[in-house]
Amino acid sequence: MNQTCRLCGTQAQFFHQDKQKYFRCPTCKAIFTEQEDLPNESSEKERYELHDTEIDEGYKKFVSPITSHVIKEFSKEDKGLDFGSGRSRVISKVLEEHGFSIESYDPFFSNKPQLLEQKYHYITSCEVIEHFYEPGKEFERIKSMLQEGGKLYLMTELYNDSIDFASWYYKNDPTHVFFYTKETFEWIKQHYKFSKLIIEKRLIVFSN
Repeated sequence: MNQTCRLCGTQAQFFHQDKQKYFRCPTCKAIFTEQEDLPNESSEKERYELHDTEIDEGYKKFVSPITSHVIKEFSKEDKGLDFGSGRSRVISKVLEEHGFSIESYDPFFSNKPQLLEQKYHYITSCEVIEHFYEPGKEFERIKSMLQEGGKLYLMTELYNDSIDFASWYYKNDPTHVFFYTKETFEWIKQHYKFSKLIIEKRLIVFSN
């Protein structure tokens, strides 16, 4: 029982089953749901609409590992993109409050495909990459939008072998379909030719 890894294309092996089947890639060490278990677009959007729509101080604090880095490492004149901004646009609003220029893209709530044809000094994506159905295609697209010397800021919950996957809370969201390990991000760095990778707990930073 195998599935092709949707990030690196390797034949991945069966890993776990509860309500869904999960596979683990021997090459990039990612874990992902079976293709047949991916939610359809309407159920996916319905789930996202349950997410909070108002920005409170707790949510601002949650995204602060990203926003504080951007404020420290870029100028207000630099051009940014929040990829998968959600309905609340929290990262964009925090940075706009600090005078930064950032666009918001989301396939459900801010579907402006013209933004994907532009280049950016920095791209942010908080709690988004675990939703990627085709992470290989998405990372290729994001990399193409980064200017030379730009940075990609991600937040997600990393898996490691000390975690009991069967009881891991992070997989219980049905729209979480692709899970990353430290080794997965090292594979991404090498394959997409990023110059640098920093992992600080949930924060992952790629330099172009």
